[in-house]
Amino acid sequence: MFEQIKSITFSKKAFSLPMLILSLAVVSTSYAQIKTEQSTEKLDNQKLTSSKQLLMAKLGQIQYINAKFSQVIVDETSEVLQEGKGLLSISKPNLVYWHTTEPDETLIVSDGKDLWFYNPFIDQVSVYSFTNSIANTPVLLLTSEDPTLWDAYQVSQQGTNSFLIHSLDVNSQVKSLELTFNKDKLSKLSILDSTGQMSHISLIDVDFTTKPKETLFKFNVPEGVMVDDQR
Repeated sequence: MFEQIKSITFSKKAFSLPMLILSLAVVSTSYAQIKTEQSTEKLDNQKLTSSKQLLMAKLGQIQYINAKFSQVIVDETSEVLQEGKGLLSISKPNLVYWHTTEPDETLIVSDGKDLWFYNPFIDQVSVYSFTNSIANTPVLLLTSEDPTLWDAYQVSQQGTNSFLIHSLDVNSQVKSLELTFNKDKLSKLSILDSTGQMSHISLIDVDFTTKPKETLFKFNVPEGVMVDDQR
């Protein structure tokens, strides 16, 4: 747009008065359009910043989560691929217990330092650095009290009680996480991955006041289970 304005030159021979007025009008219109675009961009950025701060404030009020959950996974056409159930416990900072019980059992445990993914069906557990995992797994933002971790994500408000967290990393396996609240209490998570599959997770019988047992966040490798160490 600025190049368009700079390219306009004025010559006594080339411009009659009407043409000069028209050219000035073009410059004025272009400049006004630029200012409008800049103002809109500024307002959008302010809105995104405000949405992030509001969401961080809501999550800051949550120290513990104890809940059952139901999960529905759908493809890009909204066709149901799988349904499941499980248990979830979170204790800040950085402690997670995510136990899927149906249709197949899997377990995710974080002790704040390491993140364990256990699949009993194949007798294997993979272990990752929690710090590296949280950078690519926005759901772990629920457990963190470090505001700098939010720099890797953009937040927009989707409605009165819904927020969309979008990863700024184009290579992230999780593209977005939508959090839905009911009277300031987290009630639903929707996770969109890089394949286009969406996981809708509804929290059931949620307790936000009871501190979970610390033993939940200690993973002991079962005998005979292969360890895939990715730390």
